[in-house]
Amino acid sequence: MAVAQNIRCSHCGAPMEFNPGEIIATCKYCGFTTVIETGQAFTFDHSLILNKFDLAAIETPIKDWMSGGFLKPSDLARKSKLTEKSLVYLPFWLVSVEAKSTYKGIFERIAPAIVKEGTLSKEYDWLVLAREAAEFPTREYAVPLQGKIPYDFRRIEGFAKVLNSEIDREEALDLTRTQIDNHHRFLLQQDVDRIIEIKTEVELKQMVYLHAPIWFIKYEYKSNLYQLVFDGATGAVVKGDIPTSRF
Repeated sequence: MAVAQNIRCSHCGAPMEFNPGEIIATCKYCGFTTVIETGQAFTFDHSLILNKFDLAAIETPIKDWMSGGFLKPSDLARKSKLTEKSLVYLPFWLVSVEAKSTYKGIFERIAPAIVKEGTLSKEYDWLVLAREAAEFPTREYAVPLQGKIPYDFRRIEGFAKVLNSEIDREEALDLTRTQIDNHHRFLLQQDVDRIIEIKTEVELKQMVYLHAPIWFIKYEYKSNLYQLVFDGATGAVVKGDIPTSRF
């Protein structure tokens, strides 16, 4: 297990706990954000998405999710048992860009095959989870930016866990470029069967570092355990394990 370490907050002097690999830490006493390696202040925008549910209220969207949808067992809401409810503020980089891919490919679905060239241009608010080797469905999570406020440690619930960033600004930007290039290659499969050449250019508009409230729920149904992931700002399910129904 990774052993937590401490540094002193350069703003208030309180101990700031962090784990090996984390490079940006936020003081839970005063909200000051620090670059761990240098001890200097984090100079980019740091925002917070507010959570709207407590430990009791989160059960309402959970039961609503369990009760809806034809793929779920009809007795899921009635016979499932919640075994864990955890609120975690996950760190993200929100990268606003304009991306343009110039490509050349071969369309082979009809004969004779033809060469096609073109440009794919799109604007994105691309979301990058600021944690290494962490599985989170960022493409399925529509971060509710309308509820974004400047980071305020006083708005963090006492029972919640706040994770620090393991990815800096430049690494997040590199990941965005790579992921958008892969995304455009996927989109181009509608137009060409084989890509011969592709060049993707990404123009950065804005980057924001933010913490968003994510509920991790575990429930038991017929002796098996399943997990749900909820957006704490809206109550929308981000990802949910559904037990297999037998008809």
